[in-house]
Amino acid sequence: MAEEVLLPSSGRLTSHLTGSLLAVAFLSSFGSSMLYGYNLAVVNSPAVYIKDFYNRTVLSRNGTGLSGETLTIMYSLTVSVFAIGGLVGSLIVGMLVTRFGRKGTVVNTTVLVFIAGSLMGFSRICGSPEMVIIGRFITGIHSGISLSAVPMYLGEIAPKNLRGFLGLVPSIFIGTGEEHWPVFLSVVVVPTFIQLMLLPWFPESPRYLLIEKHNVHATITALKWYRTRCNIQVEIEEMQEEQRSLSSVETLSVWKLLLDDSVRWQVLSVMVINVGMQLSGIDAIWFYTNNIFENAGIPGPEIQYTTAGTGIIEIFAGLVGCFTIEKLGRRPLMIGGFTMMGICSAGITLALILQAHLSFMRYISVCCVVGIIAGFCIGPAGVPFLITAELFKQSHRPAAYIVGGSLNWISNFTVGFVFPFLQMSAGSFCYMVFAVICLSVAVYVYIVIPETKNKTFMEISRMFSKKEAVLETQGLIHVDQLKLKKISGYGGLNHASLEFDSSSSVP
Repeated sequence: MAEEVLLPSSGRLTSHLTGSLLAVAFLSSFGSSMLYGYNLAVVNSPAVYIKDFYNRTVLSRNGTGLSGETLTIMYSLTVSVFAIGGLVGSLIVGMLVTRFGRKGTVVNTTVLVFIAGSLMGFSRICGSPEMVIIGRFITGIHSGISLSAVPMYLGEIAPKNLRGFLGLVPSIFIGTGEEHWPVFLSVVVVPTFIQLMLLPWFPESPRYLLIEKHNVHATITALKWYRTRCNIQVEIEEMQEEQRSLSSVETLSVWKLLLDDSVRWQVLSVMVINVGMQLSGIDAIWFYTNNIFENAGIPGPEIQYTTAGTGIIEIFAGLVGCFTIEKLGRRPLMIGGFTMMGICSAGITLALILQAHLSFMRYISVCCVVGIIAGFCIGPAGVPFLITAELFKQSHRPAAYIVGGSLNWISNFTVGFVFPFLQMSAGSFCYMVFAVICLSVAVYVYIVIPETKNKTFMEISRMFSKKEAVLETQGLIHVDQLKLKKISGYGGLNHASLEFDSSSSVP
């Protein structure tokens, strides 16, 4: 059985993975995050059948079919309305996690999946394209809530040295049609049903129970559940330190968060990595994989096998990121992932230009698509949500997820709706836009965001503290009380952070 060990020399807590932690990570991700990845890609393979259904339905209603352009707009709406729902979900998640708790929000919102699955599953029988679009919208709301609530839940129940591992478990599931396309659209209810049956038996986030609900008994019970046979005193003291620091601070609204100068660079960083995650072009790859392969000249019968192969790569890359994040850190996975995506996006452009002269270039374009997906799943798929939890205290975290999630979904919608038209107007060069964005985000992460691996939320907060940076710059803190530690640059404030000597720090 896994357990925690208190290291006497440092006063720090080293935790090992328990069965309870692993089970709750898989359950919450299986019934939530997996649906996000599934719903991104599920409309890709049956696109022809969905368009045919739309056309035949309109023909039977009006006696006239849809024009090619109208059909493209209608299908693009079907693809991108998922992101509109996601935006709605991300805007209300802060209110939900504060009222119902982290786990409570994940469990209670499963009802949305059952409603959406029913609408999409019976859409063809009812002859209603509207049911498909509304169903996609509702699944988007659920995903918008889940993509914030699940990482927040896992980030708060995990000990600091396992926060990265558990935080990236959802990214594995994000990476995991078609005459019977209504069945494919409605099958989302299956993992959600399994989650609904099992997840309620697990405790709520200990940090939520102590800091927001002030329930010490429930906090101790939850910690014992997730940290079997452990000494939880140090972890409770760390939570109480954060609780004391927030004793006079209420949960911030989005507006107050944006006006708070003390977290200006954290907010900007969350904005950049969430927008970059979607404008990297990954949604264009997922939404239109078959079209990309078709334009690359891949024979029709081979496309289905190529698409299936990319799914295997997604899962493998997600596992690589999950099992290496605590060793390598957050920054290398994000920098490496975005850089790999940028290079491969430029590679697709080059391959599509040259394939008329060199037939083998079509397979280079396939390799670049696989490279983009692998680069995304290694880091950018999950680290932005994890970083959002790590960069903020309990009072700021819900609002930070609203900001990051909203920008994430707005960007998702933009790419999903605009990409077909961008592809028609810019041709092969449309992928260069994504290449520039990916490489720019990689540079930003390298220059601005420090490593947060194996640090408590309070330590991360101190590291980003503008007040400490100013005090250090002005030499107002005695050198014998502090030791300076160089970190990667932090915007325009400074290139050094302060770390209190162990003799004066709180465990």
